[in-house]
Amino acid sequence: MADQQLSAPSRASSGIRHINHDHRRGYVKIGNHLAQHRELSMTAIGLATHIQSLPTGCKVTIKALAERFPEGEVRIAAALRELEAHGYLARFQERLPSGRVVTCTVSYNNPPAARSAETARERRAPQPSQDTEPDPDPDPEPTPAAEEAPEEDIPEVELQARELLARLRLRDPRLVLSERDTVRLAPAAAVWLERGLVPGAVTAALTRGLPPTVIHSPAALLAHRLREQLPPRLPDPWAAYPVLPDREIHPIRACEDCDLAFRSPVPGRCKDCAAAASAA
Repeated sequence: MADQQLSAPSRASSGIRHINHDHRRGYVKIGNHLAQHRELSMTAIGLATHIQSLPTGCKVTIKALAERFPEGEVRIAAALRELEAHGYLARFQERLPSGRVVTCTVSYNNPPAARSAETARERRAPQPSQDTEPDPDPDPEPTPAAEEAPEEDIPEVELQARELLARLRLRDPRLVLSERDTVRLAPAAAVWLERGLVPGAVTAALTRGLPPTVIHSPAALLAHRLREQLPPRLPDPWAAYPVLPDREIHPIRACEDCDLAFRSPVPGRCKDCAAAASAA
């Protein structure tokens, strides 16, 4: 009976009052650094608590968590990014022996303690002997370059590559790149264009066979494809053949009369309805 006795409630007139029982089984220890974190959202704190209570091997993908909780994939993805930023989660990609790339997730229940241990290891590291000659002065730090060079100084093929990468989200909404990622990936895409491929062929190669799941890092995916699927250079005799212009793909529109889907630069009627209207 003593174990099940309730603690006496406080006489405070306002504020929280605790009535606690000891946990015999099925519990997880959560530190106040997480439960009372001042920068994490309540969704992130609750999600971290749930993840730390799971046994090793459980799936904690965005889709799996969205099926478990009512918050939805957008809020869960934002909470996972919060936990990554504050050291409670780490996600990285690993290639299996079969060649398949999977995402691995590591949960840290006490990031402050991990940081303290790392600092202690750095302090215990052996210091260089004073009898040895001092290291030469390091090279002066380079002057930070400008954020972006003027467009007139950027090669035309690289500007074309930037536009190609920025328009990938029109082909697949998951391939949204930031301006910084577009500038970083443009030189690799420009190599494809310099090897004789038209922009439509490069777009098709980068968007063909995409995974049906959520793409967490479209920039990393495109960087991998630009590097691993780079076509070889054509021999010199092929240089005499001109490069055909890229075919423009018009958006799909619905006919104003019969609702038939057709491609056209402007809304209107399909070919058959337009011919019937002209005949009438």
